[in-house]
Amino acid sequence: MRKIHCINAISKYGTDQFTEDYQLTDEVNEAEGILVRSASLHEMQFSNSLLAIARAGAGVNNIPLDACAQEGIVVFNTPGANANGVKELVLAGLFLVIAGMLMASRDIVGGIEWCKENKEDANIAKSAEKAKKAFAGCEIKGKKLGVVGLGAIGAEVANTAIALGMEVYGYDPYISVNAAW
Repeated sequence: MRKIHCINAISKYGTDQFTEDYQLTDEVNEAEGILVRSASLHEMQFSNSLLAIARAGAGVNNIPLDACAQEGIVVFNTPGANANGVKELVLAGLFLVIAGMLMASRDIVGGIEWCKENKEDANIAKSAEKAKKAFAGCEIKGKKLGVVGLGAIGAEVANTAIALGMEVYGYDPYISVNAAW
């Protein structure tokens, strides 16, 4: 029976996948395997029984790789395991950025406030016709947008802005011009 210790709270959706060959333990010193999410293990003393550390996520910066290599402890991660959650957060951020640009360029908030203030107006159709030019704003098509950081989110913002007809300038000190395209 292999004993596994979870440093962080690991979802039962994952730990319930263990066969009867694996058992969760609260005692880190008796564990042959450690599951970790974000906790730093750099100051941790590993027991002689530890064979492997699994990072529930993409990176391993919270695990002392050199020390593990010296002690023969296998370290691995699970890239892509949270890809759907990250994708959803990226899309939510992207929608907020684009919505913010549209709201700022068209004074949508001002238009909403005007509607609230004039909801009792018996001649609302005529009043709205006269007032609407105050909230016309300008199109974002043809406007210039600077995007700093062309990682997953920045690239999505840049591509969406290009699709909306904007002129996009991107900067990222960590990628080459060829990689950006």
